[in-house]
Amino acid sequence: MKAVVKTDFRFEGQGKKYVGKVRDTYFIRNDFLVMVVTDRISAFDVVLPEGIPYKGQILNRIASKFLDATADILPNWKLAVPDPNVTVGLLCEPFKVEMVVRGYLAGHAWREYKAGKRSLCGVPLPEGMVENQKLPHPIITPTTKAEEGHDEDISREDIIASGLVSREDYEKLEEYTLRLFERGTQIAAKQGLILVDTKYEFGKRDGKIYLMDEIHTPDSSRYFYADGYEARLAEGSHQKQLSKEFVREWLMANGFQGKEGQKVPEMTPEVVEGISDRYIELYEKITGEAFVREDYSAERMEENVANCLKTL
Repeated sequence: MKAVVKTDFRFEGQGKKYVGKVRDTYFIRNDFLVMVVTDRISAFDVVLPEGIPYKGQILNRIASKFLDATADILPNWKLAVPDPNVTVGLLCEPFKVEMVVRGYLAGHAWREYKAGKRSLCGVPLPEGMVENQKLPHPIITPTTKAEEGHDEDISREDIIASGLVSREDYEKLEEYTLRLFERGTQIAAKQGLILVDTKYEFGKRDGKIYLMDEIHTPDSSRYFYADGYEARLAEGSHQKQLSKEFVREWLMANGFQGKEGQKVPEMTPEVVEGISDRYIELYEKITGEAFVREDYSAERMEENVANCLKTL
């Protein structure tokens, strides 16, 4: 299987094309989006030199499944999945913040806490907590959406005061975020998983708020295995987790953290295949379904998308 690392399509009504770290987005008639989830993989804000076969299909299918499973909470941008790597959906005006929600003290939140901070994005944190401990209740720690570089933490008050989002809209985003996280937590529990933290992106279209982008994928979320969680927490050992953290760990073990002068370690065919196998494992654990591999065909993808666009 050849990895999908680049696309170059011309669809009827196509306007601009945006190439992100892992997705190629085509804007159609200023009304729709064709989002191709490629097999590119990034870590430490660097796109790695080798693509990971099936990764794009996996992320696209998980996102599609969770968009469907949360459509009763609020409308979302998805209209169709005409090819395994592609979602076609509505073009929305994105809010300039990402809604990060955390149920556990892990990752960035733990690093800030360990450094002595007891407030994150204006949200107070209790004293005496340990890494990966469950928070008294889920908290929302928004970030700005940076065009380049890193997103920055921002408080609810600063978002509203700066006019990034109106108070009325922001209160709706908070409500939707907590309801989506609760639904994701319930679905994860059925698979023996804990949804630790995740992020959501929202936009507006015709005055209505929509859920955009991907949702509850291992690239945007952190999952722990529920089995053994309490024992590992009590003994202070690392939690067994489902996310792309294993890619970052492999890079760090080989001397790469995205810093100037550092070189990405060689991604041999064995390394690439191993990462692909881990993504397939993630898919099967998160969805409870066997992953069916579908070979990539640029011609088939272009034809399927073109036929889909004719129906819109």
